[in-house]
Amino acid sequence: MAEAKRQQAEKRGRKGERAAALLLQAKGYRILDRRVKTPLGEVDLIARRGGVVVFVEVKYRASLDGAAGAVTPAAWQRISRAADFWMARHPALADCGWRYDIVAVAPWRVPLHIADAWRPGMA
Repeated sequence: MAEAKRQQAEKRGRKGERAAALLLQAKGYRILDRRVKTPLGEVDLIARRGGVVVFVEVKYRASLDGAAGAVTPAAWQRISRAADFWMARHPALADCGWRYDIVAVAPWRVPLHIADAWRPGMA
């Protein structure tokens, strides 16, 4: 039973990531990487628009508000460490700025993109 719930959550997560990627592409972002796993953490999507690299956390919940509020400070720290790791391995992007965004996804709703949702040092 627990395995079935985990599989359903994984399926919803992948669906949410696809919706988030489509939204970002429609807004002019180029998806650089998906489902990035590093020894220091994970990042759902990495995108670029102009001179900015964006590390995106995608949350799929029953409501957009619930999804937008679902990223904890500890999760941001893990995402930040993974972003540092990823950027260190992509020196061609060294001149780019970078930030952390959320894309909130809920059933039957247009995903909500929250740019610059977190900065290192925020609680």
